[in-house]
Amino acid sequence: MELIHHIQMGAGAPPLVFVHGFCCDHTDWAAQMACFAPRYRCIAVDLPGHGASPGVPRAATIERFGASIADVLAARELRGAVLCGHSLGCRVVVEAALQAPERVKALILVDGSQFAPEMGQALRDLFARPEGFATVTGDWFRDMFTARSDPAVVAAALARAGRMDRALGERLLLDLQRYDVTRLGASLASLRIPVLALQSTWTNARRERASLREGQGSPYLDMLRAGVPELAVEIVPDCGHFPQIDAPSATNAAIGRFLASLAPA
Repeated sequence: MELIHHIQMGAGAPPLVFVHGFCCDHTDWAAQMACFAPRYRCIAVDLPGHGASPGVPRAATIERFGASIADVLAARELRGAVLCGHSLGCRVVVEAALQAPERVKALILVDGSQFAPEMGQALRDLFARPEGFATVTGDWFRDMFTARSDPAVVAAALARAGRMDRALGERLLLDLQRYDVTRLGASLASLRIPVLALQSTWTNARRERASLREGQGSPYLDMLRAGVPELAVEIVPDCGHFPQIDAPSATNAAIGRFLASLAPA
């Protein structure tokens, strides 16, 4: 079994597994790895087709990405793990938890969302245009940051997204939309573990993004509250889509509080 690329730091329970978002890689979690490795065993992965992990379009599905995380959990003999996913990674860690329930203790969903049913046709129309995928890796990614974001970080994220294989990226986004519409609600309702939703933005049906304020809700959070049996919510206010990078101290503090709330193994 060939595992996806991943790095490990630290020791201690529960083990923490960090899963990045679309067109991203394990380096997005550098601040979290540095913060938590002195107390916990920390693993950060590169999903298939991202970072140093090879991938092919036909395998770019949420279920297979979830299986790739389950494989890492099994190979590293992890039990009682807390899986922390960002954006696309939110779906992946949910799927991993359902595929390997005996190895997962809790989930942290960092700025997740849910694609609307009409986004399927919108994506297909977009990808039919020569510049369509570049719109996603350019305009969409630029909208994930704010005026307060480090310009060097923004430039690096845009450059990395621009290197994504188009065929794999298009297939993955279409599958993400499929998963959101057909499986996400039932998958969330099937969870029997604590879940933290750590939210910084919200998006409307057209994927227009805005920062959240403290105490503000969103349709995505409403969906989680209605469907997840054991849910905690924390807001990282006035931030973009990457709170783990733009607001690492607030993000780490929220993760720390959630870890402290979990029952001992």
